Amino acid sequence: MAAFPAILQSEWTKLRTVRSTVWTLGLAFVVTLGLGALICTLANNNFADFAPKNAPFDATGTAFAGIILGEIAMVVFGVLAVGNEYSSGMIRVSLAAVPQRATLLVGKAVVIALAAFAVALATVFITFFTGQALLGGHSTTITEPHVLRAVFGAAGYLTMICLFSAGVTAMLHNQTLALGVLVPFFFLLSPILGAVPKVKTVAHYFPDYAGQRMLLVYQEHNQPFGPGAGFLICLTWTLAALAGGILVLRTRDA
Repeated sequence: MAAFPAILQSEWTKLRTVRSTVWTLGLAFVVTLGLGALICTLANNNFADFAPKNAPFDATGTAFAGIILGEIAMVVFGVLAVGNEYSSGMIRVSLAAVPQRATLLVGKAVVIALAAFAVALATVFITFFTGQALLGGHSTTITEPHVLRAVFGAAGYLTMICLFSAGVTAMLHNQTLALGVLVPFFFLLSPILGAVPKVKTVAHYFPDYAGQRMLLVYQEHNQPFGPGAGFLICLTWTLAALAGGILVLRTRDA
């Protein structure tokens, strides 16, 4: 049986030596920061158009306007981090070296989580402080109530979406198919259902909607639940996807 630290080292080597995964993480940083900076600049210059009528202005949420693009990059990273081995056939070599399939996928998930969280944490903190600088007199500070929690929530959300995508890819054994499922789910099905009155309650419990509650600084009256419940729902989806990946990997040939 391979030692778990050796599995982690092997998975880290595989992750950092594939250019597509490295570039995808870099893209997550660039698009999140870039769009957030653009929106903050526009908000500062046209504040009357951005300020809500009957609610406080959310300077933190404005800085994180680019999270939606960062989320796309994190989904792709999670898919590639698992799917590259299937597309190249290297998964057979990995399973020959580590026959304990559940242990292999857990090790891969740990490495993916650490890489995603490190990049996400750097991204959200730099994005937050850059956004506040661009908002000028409309900015907030990290010490204001719930702001630091929202910043860490943004990093946690991006990390869990990445791991959820990795788990789905492990279940499907195909990165093209995984992207074909995840991208429409997050960016078509979830927004559409969320806009339909009779079914929007269902969409509230999807991982993306629930996870984005973690970014809230102000609890809105029309929100079904807050950041804590959003975290638990998103975490449940993530763990379920990884558990499904382990089950499929243990019962299906690579």
